[in-house]
Amino acid sequence: MQNRVITISREFGSGGRTIGKKVAEELGIPCYDSELLQKIAEESGFDENYIKDAGEYAPGGFLASAFSHRGAGPNNADYLWEIQYKIITELAEKGPCVIVGRCADYILRDKADCLKVFVHADLSFRAERIVKEYGERDVSPEQRLKDKDKRRAAYYRFYTDMKWGHAQNYDITLNSGTLGIDKCVAIIKQLY
Repeated sequence: MQNRVITISREFGSGGRTIGKKVAEELGIPCYDSELLQKIAEESGFDENYIKDAGEYAPGGFLASAFSHRGAGPNNADYLWEIQYKIITELAEKGPCVIVGRCADYILRDKADCLKVFVHADLSFRAERIVKEYGERDVSPEQRLKDKDKRRAAYYRFYTDMKWGHAQNYDITLNSGTLGIDKCVAIIKQLY
């Protein structure tokens, strides 16, 4: 029997990371988010901050052009994708867990008994939340949300050839602004 894995994809500021961590804690299973970045950094030799940034830019963007040699084979982004793919697959095979972001829903689409969740909320809820939770202030929170979501969508499309946030790609989409964080956690636990 395959392991039960929950993947959480999310709009920036929607609380998806918080929801994933709470679900894992309440189910008594591991949650991989920043831990996933650490594992990718260990295996690739790249700095965690570079990996975090690279995971939000589609190849061909500024990071790829700064570090790759066009026409000379795979670039850093492709190398990191391969490592990320391998690590996520191994974590899912190891046992039940929650994996936040990193295209895990796509990577595990055929490899695990996987509940694929997308968490979203309206712009005003997310803007208020990132100011409160992360202290975002230097750029208008709404513009920061739009920019971050645009980068995530481009990265997702590049590697999956699917539309990020498109309901058909997930088992369930949850509006954390309407439902609240705790209700989203309860729903996911019930589906698990």
